[in-house]
Amino acid sequence: MTLIDLTAPVVRSARLDGLPVAIIGAGPIGLAAAANFVERGIEFVVYEAGDGVASSVDQWAHIRFFSPWRHSIDPASRRLLEATGWTAPDEKALPTGADLIENYLRPLSELPAVASRIRTGTMVTAVSREGMDRTRTANRAETPFLLRIVGASGVVEEVTARAVIDASGTYLSPNSLASTGLEPLGLAEVADRVTHALPDVLGRERARFAGKHTTVVGAGHSAANTLLNLAALAREEPGTRVTWVIRNAGAVRVSSSPDDELAARAAIGSRVERLVAAGLVEQVDRLEIVRVTGTAEGVRLIGHRSGELVELETDVVVNATGFRPNLDMLREVRLELDEVVEAPKRLAPLIDPNIHSCGTVAPHGFAELQQPEPNFFLAGMKSYGRAPTFLLATGYEQVRSITAWIAGDVAAAASVELVLPATGVCSSSASASGGSCCS
Repeated sequence: MTLIDLTAPVVRSARLDGLPVAIIGAGPIGLAAAANFVERGIEFVVYEAGDGVASSVDQWAHIRFFSPWRHSIDPASRRLLEATGWTAPDEKALPTGADLIENYLRPLSELPAVASRIRTGTMVTAVSREGMDRTRTANRAETPFLLRIVGASGVVEEVTARAVIDASGTYLSPNSLASTGLEPLGLAEVADRVTHALPDVLGRERARFAGKHTTVVGAGHSAANTLLNLAALAREEPGTRVTWVIRNAGAVRVSSSPDDELAARAAIGSRVERLVAAGLVEQVDRLEIVRVTGTAEGVRLIGHRSGELVELETDVVVNATGFRPNLDMLREVRLELDEVVEAPKRLAPLIDPNIHSCGTVAPHGFAELQQPEPNFFLAGMKSYGRAPTFLLATGYEQVRSITAWIAGDVAAAASVELVLPATGVCSSSASASGGSCCS
């Protein structure tokens, strides 16, 4: 493992002077990085693939957070907003994804110092160094980054940057339905009957689920939130059925722990347990899905359960098995990732879901996130790889430290502090699967 000299100066060169920092993703963490750069007077550009800021959050805008507002607002962003007369929401209230966008992220993104530097509808498809691939070493640290981007019109461009913060998240890269990590055999033929995690079953996607049999696969809070909404739909729409498939004997991540300081999260577990006990949600545990096939009306899930072959028919499948980072765009960047959770090597032991819950993650910053590629950082949910223990407050401290390092303020970068609510909910067994939503 490469050791980092905390006293070493940030790399400077004439070729880097005047170039902005590239931030990939205009979600909560990317915008927090932007706010920190504004305060430090450092030029940056935010590249957002969606049509607006926080496009992934917008896909689950109907979901309510289990963290209150006091854990959901970045300090630098708060300072910039309050300087304009903005008033923060009630710190004890629990926002929905829509609340987070409308009452915090959109106002932040519309501040002139931030808005002028955001490029929406712009997808970063690759990151490299100008004139060199990952194998070339000479003068690498002094060479600008090269980002290949695709704009809304489909035009491909290349832009340069002095540093890169990849805060693009993982929501668009779900884990597989199959326990192997590979897509189950036959998925392509039924892909239109498998939905993303956290569908809006009571709102804009209601017609897809009303009166249908829906099977939710996954053992985390993304699955739990969807089960609660489907059960509510079943009370209103005759013929609506709900099945919950998990790979283990129990759903560890949605247990109703009395030690959870986030009461709303513990309540989610309790409510799901009651639904299962009442027969409103049918739970099928220890099912390892290996194949899916189409039926006249929906999908057949085929798998192994306690050594026996099991077939389960349903109309719609919700993939709530968690998320993984998209690393394809980073093939020419030198990365040092944990071989298990695909998080930065130094960060992985601090967030291992087999040991840590969301609330027991130690404070960490640029030192744990820095890669062998100088001035390249993974931040936010993407930095956690496949671990489901991420909270927004953690990501805010990450980018505060990273931006301080890029600014050359080594003392501030190295001084990391984080106060998180204690919880035992997000820990898992070695073979557990599922996502964690929401911070």
